[in-house]
Amino acid sequence: MAHGYFIRAAEVEAYRPAHHEGTSNRRLIGRDNVGAQRLEVVLGRLEPGHGALPHAHPGIEQVCYLLAGRALAEVGGERAELGPGDCCFFPADVPHVFTAVGEQAAEVLVIYAPPYEENPQRAVRVGVDGLRPAESGAVGAGIARAERAGIQGPLESSSPRG
Repeated sequence: MAHGYFIRAAEVEAYRPAHHEGTSNRRLIGRDNVGAQRLEVVLGRLEPGHGALPHAHPGIEQVCYLLAGRALAEVGGERAELGPGDCCFFPADVPHVFTAVGEQAAEVLVIYAPPYEENPQRAVRVGVDGLRPAESGAVGAGIARAERAGIQGPLESSSPRG
């Protein structure tokens, strides 16, 4: 279903991504709407205290560029609080966490290369799919949130692609 080369975020159907809680995404650039083959761009909204549970993307690099709000990112033993205009890089295969912090929701532009396409085979959960959890920090806190929520494996998602 091609829409051409120009996308209006308000016209893109939102979906709940796997491995996240309190998050709504809109796939702005992808194979289905503009024919992008090598990258994907997603607009995400994370409610305060929510976001990505600890996971990794085999063979997929990810960039998160914060548009609004504040977020805590952890990857490769490093962690940083980000504000509007800040970004972070998650290398392929490396477990990471991204959580909205503060009083307002965080809005983030996410870029995947190659495309993730919300494919369950393109993400693995820390502590669930064989990845080892970190001893502490945001990754450990994300695991604790998942356990409290009763999440044992990949979350169901309602992708606009079905």
